[in-house]
Amino acid sequence: MAGNGGSAADSEHIVGELMKSFKLPRPIDPTIASNCKNIDPELGGIMAQHLQGTLPAIALTGHLGLSTAYMNDCVPELVFAQQMLGFGQAGDTFLAISTSGNSKNIIYAAIVAKAKGLKIIGLTGSKPSRLAELADVCIQVPETETYKIQELHLPVYHSLCIMLEDRFFGQTSL
Repeated sequence: MAGNGGSAADSEHIVGELMKSFKLPRPIDPTIASNCKNIDPELGGIMAQHLQGTLPAIALTGHLGLSTAYMNDCVPELVFAQQMLGFGQAGDTFLAISTSGNSKNIIYAAIVAKAKGLKIIGLTGSKPSRLAELADVCIQVPETETYKIQELHLPVYHSLCIMLEDRFFGQTSL
């Protein structure tokens, strides 16, 4: 996932919600827990008790060394597209956050995502945008001012995180 400014911070926030427990307990795979204990009974026991099941997620905004090197040495607007090229795999989902829906670095990343066979979820404001055209699903909140759009994005992505957690860790998934 990626975004700029407040949306970059939202990307990091969402990763936190997906990579650890949000509302539900997330036990780790029993085989991994057992293997950890076999490797080191004391430390493995701590890990088996405290590690949490995860939904793999990465924010393309969080790689300071790579991002600054790429923006300095190459075309700055392609910084997320470059990371999408390296990290994205067919079948993955790219959550693209842009209040305008037209941020060039997000659009470039979405094009690479689409070329690699990823699904794209756009999160934008209400105006028509290039991201809405590229996304498989675009959630357009009913606002046009950046700060208001950002305020409405929060409950949307929290709802998405709750639904994903329920799908993969809820009682119905057992």
